Amino acid sequence: MAVTDDASPREDGWLARTALKFTAWAERWFPDAFVFVGLAVAIVALAALLNGAPPLVVAKSFGDGFWSLVLFTMQLAVMMIGGYVLAVAPPVERGIEWLASIPRTGRGAVVFIGAVAMLVSMLNWAMSLIFGALLARACARRTDIHMDYRAAGAAAYLGVGATWAFGIGSAAAQFQANPTGLPASILNVTGIIPLTQTIFLWQSLLTGALFFIMSIAIAWWSVPSRGSTLRAQDMGVDVSLDARDLDPPSRPGEWLEYSPILTIALVALGGMWLVQEFATRGLIGGISNLNTYNFIFIMMGLLLHWRPRSFLAAVQKSVPSVGGVLVQFPFYGGIAAILTNATNAAGVSVTDQMAHAFASLATQSTYTIVMGLYSIILGLFIPAGGARWILAASHVMQAANDLKVHLGWAVQAFNAVTMSNLINPFFMLPLLGVLRLKPRDIVGYTFLQFLWHVPIGLFLFWLFAHTLTYMPPVMP
Repeated sequence: MAVTDDASPREDGWLARTALKFTAWAERWFPDAFVFVGLAVAIVALAALLNGAPPLVVAKSFGDGFWSLVLFTMQLAVMMIGGYVLAVAPPVERGIEWLASIPRTGRGAVVFIGAVAMLVSMLNWAMSLIFGALLARACARRTDIHMDYRAAGAAAYLGVGATWAFGIGSAAAQFQANPTGLPASILNVTGIIPLTQTIFLWQSLLTGALFFIMSIAIAWWSVPSRGSTLRAQDMGVDVSLDARDLDPPSRPGEWLEYSPILTIALVALGGMWLVQEFATRGLIGGISNLNTYNFIFIMMGLLLHWRPRSFLAAVQKSVPSVGGVLVQFPFYGGIAAILTNATNAAGVSVTDQMAHAFASLATQSTYTIVMGLYSIILGLFIPAGGARWILAASHVMQAANDLKVHLGWAVQAFNAVTMSNLINPFFMLPLLGVLRLKPRDIVGYTFLQFLWHVPIGLFLFWLFAHTLTYMPPVMP
């Protein structure tokens, strides 16, 4: 694929023109992320009322479920904080500046940002948001290339929008490999499904690689020409590098904050625990535990910052990026409770109606397509993959057992066909906080990705389902 020099004249291709039209529409009509979740609450509540649930029951379900995801919210917040802290550690930051010097054109920079974000998401999807955003800012500081900041922001989001579910941070795959995190209602249906039967299947690895290539190609062809480009400076965004120098200690009591002694002690203690954890559970079993996963990134961040004061400064700067999650996630807990607990006189909930429709439509051949569409629709109301899996796993996996569909592939199909992330602004918030943009600035480009990912993704999961055979659940 030939590289187009920034200085050479080039007309916008049809993908670039389409992305610009979507962006123009989004800038005028796309709501703020909180409005999005507020609308989701209203729609789900209305669906429950139409299903016959009394208003007081709907209200009680909403209030009772508001705090139901507190533990997962905390885990999610710590994951984002850990990803941010690690991404802004001085050695990693120097690496980002070096990476930003590699692209030779603005279009090349957008594609490069997308590729790096997707690769990082295979290790930590939260880190990919921060790492991708910081890489986009670093590229935007360059004066020798002409990079569209909107397209770069959308590319930085591709890790969460396209490939995260194929990596070790895949929420549903981790839940299924770690039975202590599963409710009995799900575990009795699915049993234990190791990561070797989900993210490490060759079908999953190949599908992830194809998603990567497709996302890169769309990003390449949707970058606008120089005449249509909006740089960060054109959008009034200051992308200058934040000062990292620490103020010297002002009193003797602060000396430990500036000394690596505590860092060495804490990391050594944490390292010994990790050695025992992996020796007991194995590498795959260890990283399947979300708490262990977060622990690793916090310890790595602490070590690379070296001094506690630097580590704490990074933690403080990470807080704005998780504010949207802390405020909005309880509302998603309320949504989940309305869907499952607000029942009519016959004891039927909205989720029961959806499950019945799902079971009546799916066959062994069409299972992944029907479930993929179900997951996409559900993702518009409950964006977190883990929460969505807890809500839907019991009925989608019972259907997989009944239809003799490979259980590990059912997990991957449900979790990876979550293209709704590309249009639901919830997980954009940490990235946009770093970029200092609004969802409407990048959603035109992510929606273009969505339009390609849905049909191709559904086809790939349908195709590879025919290469796998059903295995009964393995109980702990």
